[in-house]
This record gives sequence, structure tokens and C-alpha cells, in this order.
Amino acid sequence: MTPEEVQEEKPASPVGDGGLSAVRLRLDIAYDGTGFAGWARQRDQRTVAGVLEEALSLVLRTPIELTCAGRTDAGVHAAGQVAHMDVPATVVPEDLSRLVRRFARLLPVDVRITDITVADPAFDARFSAMRRHYQYRVSTAPYGAEPVRARDTLAWPRKLDTERIGAAARHLVGLHDFAAFCRHREGATTVREIQRLDWVTTGDLHVAHVSADAFCWSMVRSLVGALLAVGEGRREPEWILSLLSERARASSVTVAPAHGLSLVRVDYPPDNELRARSEATRRVREPVSLADPQIPAEN
Repeated sequence: MTPEEVQEEKPASPVGDGGLSAVRLRLDIAYDGTGFAGWARQRDQRTVAGVLEEALSLVLRTPIELTCAGRTDAGVHAAGQVAHMDVPATVVPEDLSRLVRRFARLLPVDVRITDITVADPAFDARFSAMRRHYQYRVSTAPYGAEPVRARDTLAWPRKLDTERIGAAARHLVGLHDFAAFCRHREGATTVREIQRLDWVTTGDLHVAHVSADAFCWSMVRSLVGALLAVGEGRREPEWILSLLSERARASSVTVAPAHGLSLVRVDYPPDNELRARSEATRRVREPVSLADPQIPAEN
């Protein structure tokens, strides 16, 4: 679809109150992170947000700024990224599925908007989220990763003991200070609640499933890197437990490569609970407040 075709196709009748106000739209997004320098827009770098905002601004003929559920790092993929944007009601077509098809023609092949829906005004892709679900794929096959999955699967040259990994992973589930696994960000808490952390093994393929209310910068890849060290026998499962007493990034924890990681889903509450969830998430909390499960989302 050429820019000229984009400009000639006028939007249909507006959604909402006749175009007198802004409409909040939810976008469901998938991308292969290989060719992107992460989600967030950066000068002179190709990023997911940069590519999407440019295409959205062109089609809707208004400047677009996206807020996403989790700002993925360079090389990290997504099958279930979520973002929101506010646009004038006059530019929103009645049939949003047509808009999805237009972007399928306009966007490069490594990023797709899979759905666009009108969201409740209280919906916030980042702060309304209840939990994020990630997967990390590891192949221990002697030939490495299958060619069709090489972009999203880490080829690991040594066998992994899944029982050792499971024993270590159990220490990490629950509400903890994950400072040992997080890159430092000034003023950001490292307290998180991991709700699921397990590995599903099928032959030589090992898939880590990690779910939490939110994640710190590089936290999932650090967790995977630590568990890989346990799984191949370089560390004992109890080492993971000792890391939870650290209050700074642990140099002994290796960050797993980005390309094995994918954001697969983000969960949100019903519309009538969105505002309360956002307010609870935005509250500034001290990292020592482990008794309170409402932890700010910082991705």
C-alpha cells in the first residue's frame, strides 16, 4: 500500500460521540524482534514503536504515541504485546477490521497489528495490566535450534537437568525482591510477584513459562540465565534462594540471550476494575513493603 493510497482512503463514520472527543484504542501486536533495537523509539534506531507510530500517524493523519504493556529489549519477540493510543474520534473508522487489513499491507513483515478495538477510557496498556506472560525457548538438540525456529530459540550446547531446574524455580515463585536479577533503574522498585515459573520439556526442546504482575529490566532473561546454570550443574538449586537475599544486581547471574524470549500474553481486569488497577499500580511503594501485593509495573 503506497502513501498515496493511504491518504486517498478516507476514514468511515467515527466511533463514539460524533467525533467531538478522543477515542482510546487498544492494539494487539506481534513482532519478530530480530531486526529491532527494542520497543521504545530511539533516534537513528529501528524500533517497534518507531515503525508502528510512523505507520499509524500516516494512516490516521494525526501524530500517534503508543503506550505498551511491556517495553521489550532489542531482539526480544512478542506474540501478545498490547498498546493503547488516543486519537480523535473523527479519524476512527466504524469497521476497525478494515484498519487491521490496511496495516497488513503497509507494515513490514516482521511486525503486525493483529487486532484493534475501542477500549474503555480507563484502560491503560501498561498500568492496567494484571500480569504479563513470557516464554523462553531453549533447544539442547545436538544440531541446535530447528532452522524455522532459530530466531526465537536458544541453541544450548549442554544437556539440562529439568528436575534441578524445577527445584530452583520453586524458590522464585511468590513475592520477593528480585534485585539480584534486575538491572538498576534509579527510583524503581525490584519487588515483584512471580505467579508462574516452570519448564515444559518435549524431547530436546525446553520452554520456560514465566508469569508475573510485572518485570524489571532484563529480569526474565536473568532468571533464565540463572536456571540454565543450575540445570547444567554449574550451580546448586539453593544458590537461587541465596540470590533473593541480595539487594543489588548479582554479577554471578548471566543474562540469557534476547532472541529466546517472547512476550506471549498480557492479562487485564474487567472494564469496571481498570481504574482501580491503574491507581494501585501507579502508587509508589518501598521495596521492603513485601506484605502488599500491589507492585508498580516497570518494564
